[in-house]
Amino acid sequence: MNLQDLTPVQIIILAVVVLLIIGAIVFFLQKKRTEKLRQHFGPEYDRAVAEGGDRRRAEAKLEERADRVKKFNLRPLSAEDQARYTEQWNRVQAHFVDAPAGAVAEADQLLGDIMATRGYPVGDFEQRAADISVDHPVVTQNYRSAHEIALRQSKGQASTEDLRRAMIHYRALFEELVSHNKDAAVVERKPVIAANHADYNGETVRVRRG
Repeated sequence: MNLQDLTPVQIIILAVVVLLIIGAIVFFLQKKRTEKLRQHFGPEYDRAVAEGGDRRRAEAKLEERADRVKKFNLRPLSAEDQARYTEQWNRVQAHFVDAPAGAVAEADQLLGDIMATRGYPVGDFEQRAADISVDHPVVTQNYRSAHEIALRQSKGQASTEDLRRAMIHYRALFEELVSHNKDAAVVERKPVIAANHADYNGETVRVRRG
């Protein structure tokens, strides 16, 4: 077909058809990109969109996260590291019975140490959470919730029940980083049984009062 043989109306119709095809391709690729990111990041996708207020901008930032983490030299924990960190975590849990606030602070520090050993850069909390979310998007929500409680505790604004929830949240990320590969499913947590009990490792631990 020679464009010179087309009438102006036919040229306009052809241009419209081409634009529609291009638009359909762009829409399909964008939809595929959105589905891929939503499936990969799960709740982190919704959080990024809610915070950014713009889906495309949020998706670009999520892709930047993934590209950043690809450059890390991430590695699984050795058997020795697994045993060492599990022993430390057990001590932190035991400490919670007598000193909930101190145990929460210790748990936060321990998780940071594990991340560093796994190869994640040591930075501010938001950057650590963003990095972790690439391979562990579900438990990243636990991490954020626990850290928020730890911050409130530093201001004397967290209750014992808040601290118990923080420990359960920290445990979710601990088990993901130490006991499972990055693609393993997160173990479902049991709910707290009562206000003066903490459920750890399938056992109910009474929190000592005053």
